[in-house]
Amino acid sequence: MVQANEKRPDASAVVVTGASSGIGKAIALELAQRGFVVFAGVRTAEDEGALQAEAGVGPGQLRPVRLDVTDQEQLATVTRTVEAEAGRLAGVVSNAGIAVAAPLEFVPLEDLRQQLEVNVVGAVATIQSFMPLIRRSQGRIVMVGAISGLVSSRLLGAYAASKFALEAVSDALRRELSAWRIPVSLVEPGRIATPIWSKSLADANERIARMPPEAIGYYQGLMDEVLDGAREVEVKGTPPAAVARAVYRALTERRPRTRYFVGADAHIVNVLRRVLSDPMLDRLIKATRR
Repeated sequence: MVQANEKRPDASAVVVTGASSGIGKAIALELAQRGFVVFAGVRTAEDEGALQAEAGVGPGQLRPVRLDVTDQEQLATVTRTVEAEAGRLAGVVSNAGIAVAAPLEFVPLEDLRQQLEVNVVGAVATIQSFMPLIRRSQGRIVMVGAISGLVSSRLLGAYAASKFALEAVSDALRRELSAWRIPVSLVEPGRIATPIWSKSLADANERIARMPPEAIGYYQGLMDEVLDGAREVEVKGTPPAAVARAVYRALTERRPRTRYFVGADAHIVNVLRRVLSDPMLDRLIKATRR
């Protein structure tokens, strides 16, 4: 149901990056069900086929497009496709991202660069590519961040650094584009029930195996502890659909918020980081599994 503070989408188009699975897929499906034409960026032909099977799920359309946000040629191709086929670009949802899990003491620098290249440079590249269409349509920008952009957790320093950077990117874009009344919103999920965490930490186990022997001695116990917490999140975390609903609100509310926190834990972390000292927050994080 469309709320009083929302405008009905009129077959407008939305671009969603990172729509192969998890949060991005939930966003793409939600927006299509709400009546948008969704250009859903996926990485592989297999992902494209799987998402295509779910096309026509609602009054809108779900249209998978091959898009790696670190590939400028693919970005340019998708931008031209949207320009040629969309009547109006209601917004761009920058969601594509990876999570590199490793102790910063030993994280391979090429992995750190890839983390920032996808999550930060890729997000900016996406906005730059679609910005002429956004201006022409008076569209909106929605960035998908995380509470890791407010408080960094153990073994997720590289990932958190990318999300901290998105805080700055979103703030700068919002202030720079205010003269043209182009809204920029940052959606900040807490613990979401997707496979990204256990997958990232499983990858981290493989990554640590390639590190010096002392890395395993120092961090294997912490890895096991945090991995247990990640498995728990997959079962007990907030459903990805909650993030999708927040994105829909950011795209349709007459007065979109600058930030949308998703999940009780996201709201709690936002408060705690303001009221607790760093040592107190450190002890609290240590007492949790993530």
